[in-house]
Amino acid sequence: MIYNKEQEKRLDYLLQKFKEDSGRYRDLEVEDDYQEKRMALRSLMNIRMPGALDEETVRIQDEFLTQEASEKGIVSFREIPTAARQYGSAHPFAEKISVWQGDITRLKIGAIVNAANSQMLGCFVPCHRCIDNAIHSAAGIQLREECSSYMKHRKIQYGSRYEEPVGRAVLTKGYNLPAEYVIHTIGPVVTGRLNETLKAELSSCYRNVLECCVKNGISSVAFCCISTGEFHFPNREAAEIAVKTVTQFLEINEKSFERIIFNVFKDVDRTLYEREIKKL
Repeated sequence: MIYNKEQEKRLDYLLQKFKEDSGRYRDLEVEDDYQEKRMALRSLMNIRMPGALDEETVRIQDEFLTQEASEKGIVSFREIPTAARQYGSAHPFAEKISVWQGDITRLKIGAIVNAANSQMLGCFVPCHRCIDNAIHSAAGIQLREECSSYMKHRKIQYGSRYEEPVGRAVLTKGYNLPAEYVIHTIGPVVTGRLNETLKAELSSCYRNVLECCVKNGISSVAFCCISTGEFHFPNREAAEIAVKTVTQFLEINEKSFERIIFNVFKDVDRTLYEREIKKL
């Protein structure tokens, strides 16, 4: 694969700057291969604690991530067929709902939903495959900084041991994502048998995200599969709750939304969401 030379220059610059910024990894040796260098940069961004970085480095980071988003291929939500068009669904809001399988960081939409953790600072595991890591990596270091500012204010209010509770929705900018905003929500963690409390908590995630959209005039939103990954919520029940909660919300707030997308990554989730939408 041939890489844009200007983009590779940005990558080399950023890799050196983030190595210097890390202190510990100042002398990190990386093979002279684009993908190896890109993984190293992402790793350094992932492990970096919140904090200011010089304006020139941030500017070049923004240029790099914007170009990378363009190369990945930006997908407008208007390009994605509705359930009515794609399946001939009889769902009462089939013209408002879509199922889309792909990388949520490619979506040009009002807001994408991040399945965050209770620390609300993103994933610190280098190149981890969770959606929290993917979103922060594509947005840039400003997203962690804004989340950190939010958590600092919450800790002033509620004490230094404060953790973001399950079900709330927190709005931030999208920065270098095609999406204008990110809405962060903490899903329930299933450690044993699924129960009604956990189901209600997952439903509250979807409902509060939609209420956040209405409050902030966001008419298009893409949901990830909240809690089904690292948090072990069963996929089938999660899809049922997601579609049911969105449907109930639209019964009252239909005019507030142009599109609601269920974004899936795995084939099993695509099948489950399609089945839920088709059967109504």
